[in-house]
Amino acid sequence: MSYFENFIKANQAYVNLHGRAHLPIKPKTKVAIITCMDSRLHVAPALGLALGDAHILRNAGGRVTEDMIRSLVISQQQLGTREVIVLHHTDCGAQTFENADFVADLEGRFQVDLQNQDFLPFKDVEESVRQDVALLKSSPLIPEDVTIFGAVYDVDTGRISPVQ
Repeated sequence: MSYFENFIKANQAYVNLHGRAHLPIKPKTKVAIITCMDSRLHVAPALGLALGDAHILRNAGGRVTEDMIRSLVISQQQLGTREVIVLHHTDCGAQTFENADFVADLEGRFQVDLQNQDFLPFKDVEESVRQDVALLKSSPLIPEDVTIFGAVYDVDTGRISPVQ
């Protein structure tokens, strides 16, 4: 049986717990969280969130990209979020490679030109949070009255530490 088939089977138990409550489309806390796709980072329970509480936007490294800003603009302008949390984590896969080496490897494997592609790796997790918070604060599409915070999640302990 594939994992997908297992997921569909497991979903029936979730449906039974979920019930028929219709949650509003707007997140209750008015918060959007930008974080990593890492499977060790289970954002909702780590932050005490329930279904319908916050928008959780994920990509490799939890980096602020054009698509993250696109999603935030929709989250804010259409769905009312007023706070953003940039949440990176320790032991991130984005810390394990250099962009130039990765690009060269991919170009060799797939015979494509990726010279203008930045996969946004980083070495210092706190500095990557600061960079992404600064990108959001400088974006003309993110209103100045939106509050933006940064933090790091420790994958070994589950502790979240604010980044100044």
